[in-house]
Amino acid sequence: MENFSMDFLNLTPENLASEHLCCIIRSKKLHPGVEAKRKWLSERLKEGHVFRKLNAKATVFIEYAPLETAWVPIIGDNYEYLYCLWVLGSYKGKGYGRALMEYCLADAKQKGKSGVCMLGAAKQKAWLSDQSFAKKFGFEIVDTTNSGYNLLALSFDGTTPRFAQNAKTLKIQSEDLTIYYDMQCPYIYQKIETIKQYCETNNVSASFIQVDTLQKAKELPCVFNNWAVFYKGKFETVNLLDVESLKRILRK
Repeated sequence: MENFSMDFLNLTPENLASEHLCCIIRSKKLHPGVEAKRKWLSERLKEGHVFRKLNAKATVFIEYAPLETAWVPIIGDNYEYLYCLWVLGSYKGKGYGRALMEYCLADAKQKGKSGVCMLGAAKQKAWLSDQSFAKKFGFEIVDTTNSGYNLLALSFDGTTPRFAQNAKTLKIQSEDLTIYYDMQCPYIYQKIETIKQYCETNNVSASFIQVDTLQKAKELPCVFNNWAVFYKGKFETVNLLDVESLKRILRK
């Protein structure tokens, strides 16, 4: 492969304001979800969070952070947590995903980390990174929940992370539709607006709980990558909802 096409860059406090964020491509107009993500990232970059992307207007990026400061109810010593690895459209099949994963693993080793972990599921979820791809690099399931979610890890030293005990609770007191979310994903802002509108129009009782601190994220009663849905007190999914998937949950 010709190297000129592998032009990646990492977001930094210096370039964060000027670089586009890959997930939602916009030209001139500010997008509230993208701006919320930018604000969230500005705090995370100080904590060792890495956002590496193709230097192009494309959805080709990887995002990972030290597990200790990753906004997920997963615990372990000296691991990196992989939030997101995404290659879309005409950029697929050109080795970008492999290059990004290899960078993450090499970076973790160079930093003396014990390994890299990520959230997976018994059945691949639309809003989680492709676990079959990760398994090609040696990621293995190291913990599971009763809701069909897995913790995958590639360990460099034989140690493994695990879900926090509270992440296996899978129940809350409220019977209402309840969505926990943070601003890590640019799509979240518009999904919340869409669901709020649907619930108001159709008289559905709903709670939207913003996870706005690391402590809240670590104490969540379910697995979480940036979003989690409960209905009738039971955990449903980490997938961001559109109206059709919301209707399916409400029919239960």
